Amino acid sequence: MSSLNDLKPERVIKAFEKAGWKKRGQKGSHVHLTKEGSFYVLSIPLHRGKPIKQGLLKDQIINESRIDCSGFFKVL
Repeated sequence: MSSLNDLKPERVIKAFEKAGWKKRGQKGSHVHLTKEGSFYVLSIPLHRGKPIKQGLLKDQIINESRIDCSGFFKVL
């Protein structure tokens, strides 16, 4: 199993797109993703050259997407 450490934002966005989330725009340095049937808007920080921190990815973004970590790794 992969690790949540040092994942590039572009790779994370592509994984959520595979899981059915769609880009709904960008405000500043954050890409917003939405999914039909979900009232959450995932906000992915897109700071070029910097990975997404593990705590933010696991505790907030993955939890809000209602995908467990193993499901996230399948689409990653």
